Amino acid sequence: MPKHLLVAFAFALSPLAGAHAAPADVAAAVVAPGRPEAAVALDEVRRPAEVLTWLGLERGDRVLDYFTGSGYYAEIMARAVGPQGSVVGWNSDSFGANPRILEALDGIHARSPNATFTASTRADFAFPANSFDFVMLHLVYHDAYWESTQFALPRIDPTSVTRALFTATKPGGIVAVIDHVAAPGRETRAEVEATHRIDPAVIRADFERAGFVFDGESDLLRNPQDDRSVNVFDPSIRGRTDRVVYRFRKPA
Repeated sequence: MPKHLLVAFAFALSPLAGAHAAPADVAAAVVAPGRPEAAVALDEVRRPAEVLTWLGLERGDRVLDYFTGSGYYAEIMARAVGPQGSVVGWNSDSFGANPRILEALDGIHARSPNATFTASTRADFAFPANSFDFVMLHLVYHDAYWESTQFALPRIDPTSVTRALFTATKPGGIVAVIDHVAAPGRETRAEVEATHRIDPAVIRADFERAGFVFDGESDLLRNPQDDRSVNVFDPSIRGRTDRVVYRFRKPA
C-alpha cells in the first residue's frame, strides 16, 4: 500500500474503530448540523437515510468510501457509525489534489474526526486484507470503464478494482454499488464515454466474478421516467437518473 495511504488506514485500525453495536442512526446523521448546504440539497433525490438503512450500515463499522469525491456519503456515514467506527474516503490522486475537494474534505474531518481521506493513482488503489465492514461506491463504479486525459484517469482493467475491493472487505462485509442505469446492449466503455451510465447486469457480473455474492437490490432510486439514453450531466435529467442500488457480500 502506498505510504500516503497509511495515515488514514492507521486511524481505521485504531481502538476507536471497534466492534458492531447496533444499526447505524443514519436519520440523525443526515439531519445533524454542520453539513454543507450543497450536500443537504442533494438529500431529497439521493435519499441517504433510506438507502443506508436498507444497505445495513451499522454503528462501529469500519467503512471505505471508494471515490469519495467531496465526501457526501463519507460525512453521513462517519456520523452514523459513531465514534467507535471510522470512514476512509479514497479519491484518485487527480481528484484528491483539487483545492475545492480538499477544502470540503478538510471540513468533514474537522466536524467528524473519525473520517479521514487519502488519494492514490487508480493503479495503486489497495488496502490490506479484511480491512472494512462496509464499502460504498456511489455513482462511481462506471468510471472503472472510463478513461480521461483531462482528469488524469488512464485506462484500467475494472477487474483490478473489484479484486482490490474483495481483498479489502472483511468476510461477511457489505459492498454497496449505486449507479446510473444504462439500457442493455451497448458496449460498456462506449456507453460510459457517451452517457456515464452502466448496465446493471455488468455491475453484477463484475462483482460476482471477483467473488462477491449478490445480496439484494433496492428500488429506492429507480426512475421509470428516465429513458436511460441521455448523459447523466444533461440538465434535463441530472440528479434524477434511474439508479440501481445493489448490495453484495463477501462470503463469511
